[in-house]
Amino acid sequence: MTQTVKRGESLGAQVARVLRQRIVRGDLAPGTRITEEALAEEFEVSRGPIRDALTQLSFENLIEVQRPRGVYIVGLTRDDVDQLYSLRGALEQLALSRAMRVDDDARWAAMAAAVERMNAAADAGDHAAFVTADLEFHSQIYALADHPRLEGAWSQYLPTFAALLEVTINHDEDLHESASDHARLMGVMREGDPADAAAVLDEHLDGARDRMLSEIADRRA
Repeated sequence: MTQTVKRGESLGAQVARVLRQRIVRGDLAPGTRITEEALAEEFEVSRGPIRDALTQLSFENLIEVQRPRGVYIVGLTRDDVDQLYSLRGALEQLALSRAMRVDDDARWAAMAAAVERMNAAADAGDHAAFVTADLEFHSQIYALADHPRLEGAWSQYLPTFAALLEVTINHDEDLHESASDHARLMGVMREGDPADAAAVLDEHLDGARDRMLSEIADRRA
């Protein structure tokens, strides 16, 4: 089936996003061989964007390019998930500690707005809108940190975590608990002790990691 892409955005990024979602969901199993030719035909683009997408996915260790044999799906193992979330924890704890220094209420408005969008998405049962607001919430932690290199590191891995969240969020029929967790995290960041905020963030990220590990275990059952 032909996969449509939007011409106003980076074609390589769009192709990478679709393939990443398939890999994280398990639709493309480890060891599966894919080719530039087949992907170019499916997405109706030239090989340039396909190569850009494959380069990005290779950087994320989701595929392995074995020229001239082809491109093979690596997928996600339990160790991959542990590594991703331990890295995110280290990055986000640093971002959180710096963000908590910000006193300007106006700078927290975007995070508060993300919480409101999560609540609205929970009320509507709109998982896609919830994912967007959830990722914006966490991106705001990095924005508040005033550390461009740290924010850049998060941006590199943001597409991967977006794909992970899109998988795990669909296990939650009721999104209100997750929305409340984010409101709690924002509250303790603004008014709480740094150690308490760090513990809340650890709990939050550990829960996300465990849901993804459960997803992988279910696929093997």
